[in-house]
Amino acid sequence: MAGIGLGEGIPFNRPFVAGNELTYLEQAIAARDLAGGGEFTERCQGWLREITGSPLALLSHSATGALEAATMLAGLGQGDEAIMPSFGYPTMASAVVRQGATPVFVDIEPTSLNIDPDRVAEAVGERTRAIFAVHYGGVACDMERLDEIAPEHDLALIEDAAHCLLAEQDGRALGSLGDLGAISFHETKNVTCGEGGVLLVNNPALAERAQTIWDKGTNRASFLRGEVDRYTWVDVGSSFGASDLTAAFLLAQLEAAEEVTARRRAIWVRYHAGFEDLEREGLAQRPATPPGSVHNGHVYYLLLPSAELRAAFIERLREQGIATAFHFVPLHSSPAGERFGRIAGSLERTEDLGARLVRLPLFADLGEGEVERVIEGAHSALIDLARR
Repeated sequence: MAGIGLGEGIPFNRPFVAGNELTYLEQAIAARDLAGGGEFTERCQGWLREITGSPLALLSHSATGALEAATMLAGLGQGDEAIMPSFGYPTMASAVVRQGATPVFVDIEPTSLNIDPDRVAEAVGERTRAIFAVHYGGVACDMERLDEIAPEHDLALIEDAAHCLLAEQDGRALGSLGDLGAISFHETKNVTCGEGGVLLVNNPALAERAQTIWDKGTNRASFLRGEVDRYTWVDVGSSFGASDLTAAFLLAQLEAAEEVTARRRAIWVRYHAGFEDLEREGLAQRPATPPGSVHNGHVYYLLLPSAELRAAFIERLREQGIATAFHFVPLHSSPAGERFGRIAGSLERTEDLGARLVRLPLFADLGEGEVERVIEGAHSALIDLARR
């Protein structure tokens, strides 16, 4: 797709169309195999296993569904607790609440905006059963430190890797580093099928039950392998799978994933260079990438000096036809967070950084001229606002 003209507005996001989506959808329809588990589901899951190194990939209707299944596999139940960053998407917390457990919100690191392992260690208690690691913007958490804390206390380590397809830490795919990982294929993600996700099951001890949960609580997989003469209800489960129509669309996107990621990384790099002077002058702080982390160009953000300046900046760019966005409202301060969760320690960084963060347009077919327009617009807005 060509970029929109310089006289038109620049949206915050525009889903990429790879080209084979309609072809694969027609093939799926012709095969008359539309429910989950068909040819396109198997091809997507095979691609995901190969690219992530995870031994089991289960395609889902959403990353939310994948996270809900992860809480079941982690054994969360009434009275249990799960530690997570307050700077995250609500469905991570709601998945925990659905199990009767309590989200425990902790603070983030000031550079990566990821969960602070020191705060996690301080928050572990007798009722803790799991840690949720959100890799913000496809930038890895300190998984080495979290992987020390989790086994020490016999905790499940679950990666909310919604942003993370083709992002890595030390050569390993994000989503494959914990016991379980969830990746999103929502419309706003690098690779999309509108609504979709995948659960990566990395702990072999959880694989058999994961398949049962995916098969709506039945032993259908055993039946298909000829191990039983019929299948029946054997455990809790739900309809977590994605249809083969969804998988057909997704396969076309996965086949273009490396191209899409390369384009997005190139835009990210141009933004980063373009805003170096603003950081030097104290007008904005750029994202930081920890050593060994290879992001996928999912998010480019600036941290502005104040929440008031962010609001004015967003409005200034809107007037120039450039759409920007803030991100997560801290979970601990949301109505549901106050009702269902609890806080462990200070959340000063979450409140401060979350109020100052602004995301810039970033999508695969954002044209060079549009990128320069965003850079120039951001400069003019911040320099002018700083003078006031």
